[in-house]
Formats: sequence, structure tokens, C-alpha cells
Amino acid sequence: MLTSFFSKSKPVNGVLITVYLIVFFIIANFREWFIVFNPLYFLEKLAVLLCLVLSVFTLNFIAKKNELTYRSAYKILLFVVFSASFFSLLKNHQVIFANLCVLFAFRRIISLKSKKVMQKKVFDATFWICIASLFYFWSILFLIVVYAGILYYLPKGKNWLIPPIAALTVAALTLSFHILVYDQFYFFSQWFEGNNFDYSNYQNLKILIPVSIILTLTLWTLVRFLAVINKASVSLKPSLNLVLLSLVTAVSVAILAPTKDGSELIFFFVPLSIITSIYFDQKQDKVFREVLLILLILMPICLPMIF
Repeated sequence: MLTSFFSKSKPVNGVLITVYLIVFFIIANFREWFIVFNPLYFLEKLAVLLCLVLSVFTLNFIAKKNELTYRSAYKILLFVVFSASFFSLLKNHQVIFANLCVLFAFRRIISLKSKKVMQKKVFDATFWICIASLFYFWSILFLIVVYAGILYYLPKGKNWLIPPIAALTVAALTLSFHILVYDQFYFFSQWFEGNNFDYSNYQNLKILIPVSIILTLTLWTLVRFLAVINKASVSLKPSLNLVLLSLVTAVSVAILAPTKDGSELIFFFVPLSIITSIYFDQKQDKVFREVLLILLILMPICLPMIF
């Protein structure tokens, strides 16, 4: 049974999930990658694919290292399934790069509970989020999670100044790079992306169906997750709250995103994969969990066939 197979984190699970992701990435980018072949563009797509694979294993590392979930493969399977359900996401280089940077930042924030080099971790987390915002502006909202981490682990007043210092560092490096390479300044207008509240693309069944399924799954598993937070140990509870805050922040990013085509949901898939994995790790509703997992795995396969 699939739930039994993915209930353990083994190399074979990682290989199969990676192959699943690569197949859908190739299908989504087939025309640009092969039919209209360009060596430089091919290498760029390959780099994007590697970043997406790295995102999967970074998520796995974060969850296992910080004991957010059991040592199962559910979290990376779910992240890949959610991502593969939106071909627009697999074609969007900017959100994939930005999401990887946000994951690097989240790794540093969650690891604050170890009480080691905490100020450096806050600096690193802010640095990565600011880098992410260069690719996808509204990912800057994840600074909220950084400040929540400060509030939990090092609430002294001076520590609240670390994020602005890190942000100024990224600004200085970006400005210097543009002056040296392009011989011009990097202006705010080049960084900022306006929001867009036009959801007409969501009327497309290719987007509407997976979004509806994912939102239903979110509501179902979130109730269980809140119960898990209430029962969690004192040391684990802040980490779980940061996961929940990341989910809320990702919703804000998706609402303010300049393009509504499903790619903006990638930031939402990281915390949701952790939350849903915790549900699948539980022993109740075994038959239901089995059916649900099969349906989720089939979702990216069936959508292109039907529509």
C-alpha cells in the first residue's frame, strides 16, 4: 500500500519522487526545451530543474532535522504532487528560485531553537528572503516569519535591528552588481511588483480543480494540525507555530501576487506539505488516507489528460 511505502524515508522513495518531478517538469517545458531548442535556454531550464529538486530535499532536511514530522517521505511527495499540478509553476523560473531562497531562510529560522549562533541565523534568514524578493517581490513578506522567530527565541531589542542590517547588505550588493555589470543603478521600480486582484484565470478548470482540492485538503488537515500544536512539547510548539505562520504568509503572497496562474502558490505548498504530512503520519483513518494519497498522486496525471 502507498501509505506504508511512503511512511518511511528511504533512498528509493527519494529517487521515485525525484523521477516523478523530472517527468512532469519535462512535459511542462517540452516545447521550449526540445522543439524550440537553444543550448543556453536548455542549460537555464536544467538549472531551474536542479533548483526545484534541491527545494524538495531542502524541505526534507528541514522537517527531519527539526523533527517537524516523522521520518516519512510524505512531505516531499506532497510538495512534488502539488507543484506538478500546475504547469505554469514548472515554467516559472522566478518563483522556483525565490522559493528555494525562502526555504534556505526557513531552515535558518526553524534552527533558532538550537540556541546556537542565533544572531547569525537571523541575519542569514533575512539575507535569503531579500534575495528571494529580487526574483519575486512579494516573497519579502516572509520577513514576518523572521520577526516571529526573533520574538520566540531572542526578543531583546537589539536583535530587532539585525533584519534591517541584512536588508541593507543585500541592497548594497545588488546596487554594486548593477553598477559594475550594467553600468546603471538598480531602482526601486525594478524591484517592486504591483499586486493584482484579477482571479479570472482561476476559472480555468486546469487551475480551479487542483486549487479546490488543495484548499479542501488544507482545511481538513489544518484542524488536525491545530490539535497537534496544542499537544506539542514546549520546545516543539514554536517551530509548529512558525510553520503555521508561514502558511498564512504564503496566502498573503498569493493574494498580492502580480500574476494569478497557480505559480504563486509554490510558497504555500511548503508549509502545507509539512502540515499534511503530519496528518498522514497519524494512524487513524487508514483506508481514507490510502484513497486520499492515491487521488493526490493521480491529480497531476489526470488533469492534462482531461483538459
